[in-house]
Amino acid sequence: MNNPEQFDVVVIGAGPSGALASSLLVQKGWRVLVLEQQIFPRFTIGESLLPQCMEYLADANLVAPLHEHAASLGFQFKNGAAFHRAGENTAINFTEKSSPGPGTTYQVKRGLFDKLLADNAQLQGAVIRYQHSVKDYKVTDVFENSSDKGNTNKDSTDKNGGATLLVHDAQQLPYQVQARFVLDASGFGRVLPKLLNLELPSNFPVRSAYFSHFVDNISDENFDRNKILITVHPEHRDIWYWLIPFSDGTASIGVVAESERFNDDEAEVMLNRFLEQDPHLKALLAKRELIGPARSITGYSSNVSKLYGQHFALLGNAGEFLDPVFSSGVTIALKSASLIAPLVDQYLKGETIDFEQHYAKPLQAGVNCFRTFVAGWYDTRFQDVIFHTEQNKQVREMISAILAGYAWDTSNPFVAQSERRLNVLAQLCRN
Repeated sequence: MNNPEQFDVVVIGAGPSGALASSLLVQKGWRVLVLEQQIFPRFTIGESLLPQCMEYLADANLVAPLHEHAASLGFQFKNGAAFHRAGENTAINFTEKSSPGPGTTYQVKRGLFDKLLADNAQLQGAVIRYQHSVKDYKVTDVFENSSDKGNTNKDSTDKNGGATLLVHDAQQLPYQVQARFVLDASGFGRVLPKLLNLELPSNFPVRSAYFSHFVDNISDENFDRNKILITVHPEHRDIWYWLIPFSDGTASIGVVAESERFNDDEAEVMLNRFLEQDPHLKALLAKRELIGPARSITGYSSNVSKLYGQHFALLGNAGEFLDPVFSSGVTIALKSASLIAPLVDQYLKGETIDFEQHYAKPLQAGVNCFRTFVAGWYDTRFQDVIFHTEQNKQVREMISAILAGYAWDTSNPFVAQSERRLNVLAQLCRN
């Protein structure tokens, strides 16, 4: 406790945003410590990646390991999204999009995917400590014995300050770590938002998700395993299901609704009850076999008062999480890491960085685009667009680009003016 360890950057959490940010920063020569509360692999949802993710992973030399190990880990090639609503079927192919960039990706088992990224970040030089939890954060004006010893970046300049973290190891023994900058990639753990009182309520209603993995035993030859299937409840259009197939014959299956629609029954009972309420899913999954326990999560949407502060920034779900409906969570997490890493690099070199203009505002622009379409899904504007039978090819490609994750491509009118454009389009589809 009297001699804190010193690193240039401490990353809280070894999930996708933590792995990406740490990989990018160690490649710049910085000393990076990653503190992860859990043991990997661990179960989590957010398993249907968007193609935009592939560019961010490639920038950090993480896409090649993904391609190499995808088959052995049961990851499923993905090229789009399929939708079903009361007998109506439609699909979006991500290769048919207006934005440049990859049009395919994977549906992944997140425990294995996150471990793959973390392992490769470690191979690149990041130090990762599992079962280590951050308990306190304090600004430190001057580091004792502060130096650039061990830092391979020759252009570094000591900022004469940073943060001191109180950490508990796997045996709950306390120690201190000092960092010139801290990145919170703790996801739903939201470590710094809780410690620094940054949490704000989401403006979305409180929703719950019930989910698990199954051997799906799907025999329907019309079912496309290369796409996530999103199904609207036959009676309540604000309730929806996901079905994410993997290449080994298993699938992630879940249902999402406002919390009041669920009772106190066990998660497995609730999940199966709702699956039986949709005739299409009931038939498709008639021979499903549950793997492990069913789980639930409630009140997952979140927000914060700010995305950065003195010697820290929040990444991905630690800052804001919208909703799982369009699988935007991992994309936003990776985008945040992609944006912040070069800024932290410049900051550590002594440059003055405007985190508002170069991090918070650019990140929020894409988040707000996703927010428009998430809200439009639940109030059914976007559902009416998706299921409209006479779709304009150019508009369809613009919508495909957003669903593929390209929510920061402002050359797309549905990104630049998402709310107005969606309102007009929904009205046209309803007429």
